[in-house]
Amino acid sequence: MLSRVRVWLNRTYAENVFFMDQLRRNPSDRAVEIHATHADPDSPVLAAADTADLEPEGLSPAAYVEYALDQCARRGIDVFVPRLHQAAIVAHRAEFAASGTALLAPTPEAVAVFEDKATAYEAVRSVGVPVPPWWRVGTADELLAAVEELEAGGHRACFKPAAGAGGVGFRVITRAPFSLAHLEGFPGPYVQLDLVVEALRRSGEPVDWLVMPRLEQPEVSVDCLTGTDNRLRLAVGRTKNGRRRGFTLDERWLEPARLIAEGFGLHHLSNVQFRMFGDRPVLMDVNTRPAGGLHQLSLCGVNAPWAAVQLALGEDPGVIEPPFLGQDYTVVAGPRSLLPVPAALPQQRAESADVLLPKVPAPAPAPEAAQVLPL
Repeated sequence: MLSRVRVWLNRTYAENVFFMDQLRRNPSDRAVEIHATHADPDSPVLAAADTADLEPEGLSPAAYVEYALDQCARRGIDVFVPRLHQAAIVAHRAEFAASGTALLAPTPEAVAVFEDKATAYEAVRSVGVPVPPWWRVGTADELLAAVEELEAGGHRACFKPAAGAGGVGFRVITRAPFSLAHLEGFPGPYVQLDLVVEALRRSGEPVDWLVMPRLEQPEVSVDCLTGTDNRLRLAVGRTKNGRRRGFTLDERWLEPARLIAEGFGLHHLSNVQFRMFGDRPVLMDVNTRPAGGLHQLSLCGVNAPWAAVQLALGEDPGVIEPPFLGQDYTVVAGPRSLLPVPAALPQQRAESADVLLPKVPAPAPAPEAAQVLPL
């Protein structure tokens, strides 16, 4: 009988409750126990896990590695899926392996390349992957020069941090003066150029932004699973066009994603995002971690989280072809349980030193966030 697999997700985003659900519903019928840690006691991943800890705040990357090694040893972790401090953790892969823990994460070199978007654009362009025009700016004058050059070419300018994830800090430049029209409806990503320039000059501090043209839809996120032999096991594109979402195996998107995943050591799960610049796809971003929407591949009959855990354990699942492509769908919010407020802090068990968060009674299964829409 196969032993149970113990998986740890550290300070991950809420949508990974679905990642956890898929691990438990794996096609191998293997017992999986999930450990989760987070700094937010109301994170739904803590309630969804079998055991959980609140993470200490303020640790340096080096101190966090020590914390992580201790968690793996005390919890008997077989597979660790690191998000927070990924770069520091993968640099210590050998130490985790010595404690019996496999890291479901890329090589240190891959993480270093894709931590910085400008470095990433230069790197992927060198292997033939199209990228949009971009300018790295640190001052108001550099911002103005980049915006003017883009506008002269007929493009709308936007900017985002050179390092960051999840669309944090993304803004679209407009020259329209602030008016009551900007206070109607919901807040949007548009920001007045004069306000940005004034804020930069008033602060006196440099920024680290990439200025580039606003890219057009569709957006295609290619979820990749790659072995440590640099061979791709799985690549499926998830398309986004407004509210409508779907799937694609079109090589226009898969081939450049394959070049990146196999060429840069993006081992295990990664996500490569494209949008349109004119009439051709260009790279938008590369995530060296599982995407929040990875579970949506279940609509294509694929359990990517479990295949990744198998690969991390040395149980090669082979090349995975989706048996079908699911129909178009949209994403809606749904309820998830949280830990009771009195149980939101770790409780010390008398019989051991393990810090556990009491489990919420299991609710009836909630539908996943990816709901199928009939055409």
